Amino acid sequence: MSIATATELPPVEPRLPRASEREEMLAGKLYNPADPELVALRDKAADLCTRFNATSRADHATRAAILDELLPGHGKGLDVLGPIFFDYGCNTTIGERVFANFNFTVLDCNPVTIGDDVLFGPNVSLLPPMHPLRWQDRNVRQAPDGSMYDYEYGKPIVIGSNCWFGGNVTVIGGVTIGEGCVIGAGSVVTRDIPPHTVAVGNPARPIKEITDKDASVLQYYAQ
Repeated sequence: MSIATATELPPVEPRLPRASEREEMLAGKLYNPADPELVALRDKAADLCTRFNATSRADHATRAAILDELLPGHGKGLDVLGPIFFDYGCNTTIGERVFANFNFTVLDCNPVTIGDDVLFGPNVSLLPPMHPLRWQDRNVRQAPDGSMYDYEYGKPIVIGSNCWFGGNVTVIGGVTIGEGCVIGAGSVVTRDIPPHTVAVGNPARPIKEITDKDASVLQYYAQ
């Protein structure tokens, strides 16, 4: 198809009638992120992130209270260094004893589920948002009232328990990472990773299965 023909294709418009934009978003359908309810939720999350990031690490009670409000679905023992950046917070579920190092970013326009005992290195990003491939569908457009908006959609991310993410890992929407995985630093995870696997690269690919043969050579120090 020539470029001239492609530009003549009209943009796709979501079907009618519609549920609320929040319901459409969580269902993984095209939605309008400029919807007032969604803007208010993102503004609230942004304010909470800003407060958390500005709070002294020594003020454990205040930091814990902010995380409770930002992430109502988190389990016990959550340890977050900050700064943190969440789109909504309320769409993320976190298990127990999870640790996140500096610059933990979660754009949870679709559900993000994290198991127990997961460790995130610095600069890890979990990114459910997806954008249409055609510019006709992706570009910003103008509503009858003059406001500007675009259409996006999201895919969920599921992370099993007992995983470890090296620094600068990016996980793309639609990915499930099995229990007990190690994701190497700098990896971009675009496809599912089976349980108990080391995966590295861009895109991340499994390179080995983790077995009892991988027990630490320094294990006697922990005895």
